[in-house]
Amino acid sequence: MNIAIRRPTLGPDATAFLAKEHKILIDGKWVAAQSGQTFAVEDPATQEVIGHVPAGDKADIDLAVKAARRAFESGPWARMTPRDRSRLVWKLGDLLEQHADELAELEALDNGKPVTNARKDDVQGSIDMFHYMAGWSTRLNGETITVSKSDGNWHAYTLREPVGVVGQIIPWNFPLMMAAWKLAPALAAGCTIVLKPAEQTPLSALRFGELIVEAGFPAGVVNIVTGFGETAGAALSEHPDVDKVAFTGSTEVGKLIVKAAAGNLKRVSLELGGKSPAIVFPDADLDVAIAGTADAIFYNQGQCCTAGSRLFAHKSIYDKVVEGVAAEAKKVRIGHGLDPKVNLGPLVSKEQHDRVTGFLESGRKEGAEVVTGGKVHGNQGYFVEPTVLAKTNRDMRVVRNEIFGPVVCVQAYDDDDLDAVAKFANDTEYGLQASIWTRNLKVAHLLARKIKAGTICINTHNFGDPAWPFGGYKQSGWGREMGKEVMEHYTEVKSVAAKLV
Repeated sequence: MNIAIRRPTLGPDATAFLAKEHKILIDGKWVAAQSGQTFAVEDPATQEVIGHVPAGDKADIDLAVKAARRAFESGPWARMTPRDRSRLVWKLGDLLEQHADELAELEALDNGKPVTNARKDDVQGSIDMFHYMAGWSTRLNGETITVSKSDGNWHAYTLREPVGVVGQIIPWNFPLMMAAWKLAPALAAGCTIVLKPAEQTPLSALRFGELIVEAGFPAGVVNIVTGFGETAGAALSEHPDVDKVAFTGSTEVGKLIVKAAAGNLKRVSLELGGKSPAIVFPDADLDVAIAGTADAIFYNQGQCCTAGSRLFAHKSIYDKVVEGVAAEAKKVRIGHGLDPKVNLGPLVSKEQHDRVTGFLESGRKEGAEVVTGGKVHGNQGYFVEPTVLAKTNRDMRVVRNEIFGPVVCVQAYDDDDLDAVAKFANDTEYGLQASIWTRNLKVAHLLARKIKAGTICINTHNFGDPAWPFGGYKQSGWGREMGKEVMEHYTEVKSVAAKLV
């Protein structure tokens, strides 16, 4: 298939940003990497180089951590009132809103995702996250404790304090939004940060850094170091003066981060992989369920940790579901993410393209039926057709492993017992999200209790909200993002007891 992909014209602000010499942010200053080395940033739709960014490594991470430590211990940030922190966090949300279109274009160009999704979900979600988390700065209270000691009068209470210097490593699938998920609660709590964006998608983080400086955050509060996972990311994870590391990415890398963090027993939170089940009951509104489960896997090119990649349909409706999802796949318009008419862009990189096409070949060899898709799209860029695989089973690699592409494996089930249905859903090492499609809310809520996943959606998929805790069971990670629960990651509880004599 010979299809030429052309890059649509960028707006003037995004064009001006791309034309800059990109540097890293350390202690409030934009500087080159200590090594002087840079690496190329690619448009995954055209494979064109769109810029170069510093290849930060251990030396740069060390400088950034030292700057964050100074800012935490003795800078103006350490003396700032919760009210003033709240105002800065809110202001950063306002600045994101002012530059929303530019940021959406940078995400679409750097990651490949459709610009309409980037504007509606990634950028707006980031704005909402900062505005929501701004409120937590003034609500991080301790409590008085009634103790049972009988040897006098006691005043016992707790304080909630920021955990300290935080290393944050974010993925390439939602670069801006994952930065917001990490930065907003850490800043609200009063921490200082060294942020390491994914090497595939560093641009929005650097633009974000400019807005952080513009908002008026003191020097050293947020430091941004671009570089590779095995150099900059590893150095940040093992650094002895980092108090906590927060990571979103693959389960394999998450395990490496746990090992690296053992040196000083730094606290670790992990949002990792998934193999989310979407379960369609016979009584479901099939129009809603088919459109919803198709979106669950094809959204963001399937590059979601929550992607509904295992689709279970009751045998009585299995054929209708397979045909319906295949029909939805055929409606998808593939092209450059900057084209507002496109709703499926390229995969992020050649590595990811090779991974997904390798899984497709494996599925064919193991007997999966390719109902639609299953091929690369065009001869330029990293495009893969949205794919529906039928006649799949639990022993196939495409069912067991996280593909992270627009590939859904459909399986039939014929048992109406909820324990049996839950067994299908739980037959994975992951436990991040699941969706249940039925008109019977009793069934939905009872099944939700039986599924071992951190987030359950009923008659929808990929739901998210800043107030809604997000995270997984099993090998999908440790801890929760968003909601009040995320503040546990970025605060320490100090207990104080005074004998009143």
